[in-house]
Amino acid sequence: MSAEQEKQLLPHRNAIDEIDAAVLELLNRRAVHARAIGELKGTGVVYRPEREAQVLRRIKELNQGPLSDEGVARLFREVMSECLAVERPLTVAYLGPEGTFTQQAAVKHFGHAANTVGCASVDECMRQAEADQADYAVVPLENSTEGSVGRTLDLLVSSPLKACGEVVLRIHHQLLRKREDWEGADTVYAHAQALAQCHDWLNKHLPPHIRRVAVSSNAEAARMAAEDGGSLAIAGAAAAERYGLVALARNIEDEPDNTTRFLVLGKQSTVPSGQDKTSLLFSTPNRAGSAAELLAPFSEAGISMSKFESRPSKTGLWEYVFFIDIEGHRDDERVRAVLERFAERNVFVKIIGSYPVAVL
Repeated sequence: MSAEQEKQLLPHRNAIDEIDAAVLELLNRRAVHARAIGELKGTGVVYRPEREAQVLRRIKELNQGPLSDEGVARLFREVMSECLAVERPLTVAYLGPEGTFTQQAAVKHFGHAANTVGCASVDECMRQAEADQADYAVVPLENSTEGSVGRTLDLLVSSPLKACGEVVLRIHHQLLRKREDWEGADTVYAHAQALAQCHDWLNKHLPPHIRRVAVSSNAEAARMAAEDGGSLAIAGAAAAERYGLVALARNIEDEPDNTTRFLVLGKQSTVPSGQDKTSLLFSTPNRAGSAAELLAPFSEAGISMSKFESRPSKTGLWEYVFFIDIEGHRDDERVRAVLERFAERNVFVKIIGSYPVAVL
């Protein structure tokens, strides 16, 4: 770089240094207020999903660029995470091991200041939160390509935990290996859903002699590939970094909009944020028209529904429970009126939770 270019850069660098100093001062002032709020709350709940959702929406509305809305949301998510840690660091259980998409979802929602704890199963993840070993649990609920995660739905039937947030994560799969070529590869490991989500790509590009083996998670696949030089793995960028793997091919998912939705589960109820969703569980007798009777009150009240799915109840042959997501909060007048109608008809309803719609 020439002396003239250095001279032209100097005022910009000086300005950035001044701005950085001002930003640092403001961040610490914010942390002081966060600590004061924590002291006023005492030993109660420190994490308020509705408040954080409102902050992130407001920041995106205020943003005039050149930073993207998603970029400023990520920055402020980390600022809030660090300020929350000044009050009290949170412990968040997730479906592990380290490097899974569920961990990515937990970090996206709570920031890097939260203490994330990997669990071997969704069952263990939820037990951690139920037993107060973790403040919250983050569990996968549904994928845009492969549908719902049945085990999560089954556990929600009996779990005392409440949904207090959701995370929507774009899923990008990478083909990973310890070395930078295909030579000698004989196996590709991945979670069964990842193998399904990359089915067409694998059929087109993977040599026919390479076996496809389903394992408990993509992060586990990455760990196995890191230990075995003859193996490949399908996993995300976080797993590649964690286990020191090289991406032989990137974004190999068949659907470019492949997205997974996760629920944040805890023991608190969330007050309305202004843009909310409610997850419900219904059980009705197995007779003609029972599903239609569930749907009609929502339609009549003009309440939009984004999910409707049945699962075997496991309490009787051909008996089912219905999982429904609707627009609005349980305390909203229209939603409350519909729920009262169900109570009058003695329909079993479990409110899994009302929570802010994910801030993308």
